[in-house]
Amino acid sequence: MTLTLPVLAPPDLTALPGLTAALAARAAEHDHAASFPHEGVELVHRAGLLTATVHPRHGGPGARLADTVRILRALGEGDPAVALVTAMTLFTHAAQARAPHWPEEPMAELLAESAGRPVLLNALRVEPELGSPVRGGLPATIAQLRDGQWELTGRKIFSTGAVALRWMLVWARTDEPEPRVGFFLVRADRPGLTIEPTWDHLGLRASRSDDVLLDAVRVPYEHTALLAAPGADGGRDATAGAWNSLGLTALYLGVARAAQHWLTGFLHERVPTALGAPLATLPRFQSAVGGIDIALSGAERMVGALAAAVDAGEPGAAEESAGAKLIGTRAAIDAVQQAVALVGNHGLTRRHPLQRHLRDVLCSRVHTPQDDTLLLAHGRAALHRTTTNALAPKGI
Repeated sequence: MTLTLPVLAPPDLTALPGLTAALAARAAEHDHAASFPHEGVELVHRAGLLTATVHPRHGGPGARLADTVRILRALGEGDPAVALVTAMTLFTHAAQARAPHWPEEPMAELLAESAGRPVLLNALRVEPELGSPVRGGLPATIAQLRDGQWELTGRKIFSTGAVALRWMLVWARTDEPEPRVGFFLVRADRPGLTIEPTWDHLGLRASRSDDVLLDAVRVPYEHTALLAAPGADGGRDATAGAWNSLGLTALYLGVARAAQHWLTGFLHERVPTALGAPLATLPRFQSAVGGIDIALSGAERMVGALAAAVDAGEPGAAEESAGAKLIGTRAAIDAVQQAVALVGNHGLTRRHPLQRHLRDVLCSRVHTPQDDTLLLAHGRAALHRTTTNALAPKGI
């Protein structure tokens, strides 16, 4: 049976500056209380951004990576917690757009609901014993087949936006003699699913990345995605990696821009008695701000250009995106750290937002791919190329 899908509104990218300002107005409040920014997500939904990457075959506008980078940078500048839960939702829709893997019924239900209200999605993979799944290992979360339905039992940690998710893609393994691994599509209102408020983080406090506990949560048999024998997926998806790397890097570059904007405002307003003029008039501060601006502009340009190259299918562009994450997030972190160093105690005073931007931008290091694995892989590849070139026959 073919189900009728709604036509989703296209994203209003002209609304991004105003949306950035609206999110920023309450970001400090949510950070202080570690409260989830529901009203911020509602604003993102109204602008058509939560479903921007839904494919036209599903009634969506089909936004690609370059537009997604632009969206996430603007949201990150306003409130990175809102940006992060938006990113997880956009990435999920984009993956479905590239290669449909959701069953028809839950997909239709998801899209119909998304037309009228914010519907947040996230893939829950990380577990207490497992750590980051990309470093190997099988999930401890178990799916047992009982009476024609799956029963899920386990615990997921660092579940971004857990308190506000509508659908959770729970990574689990079956208890079959030859276990399969994949995602089980779980609505957050299923009996047996509870959120444990464990999130007490230094940065991105409003993201509410709490623990999700599953106690014999029943899921219809067909509500699975990418369920296969371990390793049968053929390895890492370079395009999915590019969306993750470039999208999240854009988010944290937005955080750094927010820090720069506060810094320049402070330097104009701060007039020490001995100087009798704003700090912004001093060459030392002018040069420092210039260095920050150049670094961020270069990183933004790199991320945007590489996103466009991925959209165009340029060879090697997706593979370069992991390195761009390292360059871009380091630029973002360095920019905020320099801003703090320039203003001293004012930068670490809780009533000023710079300390919040510093705490938030440091979270960029925890996202996959992490710096150590990235540097190791690139270093080995570079050394291999050098060895191969040295052994190649030389022309006359």
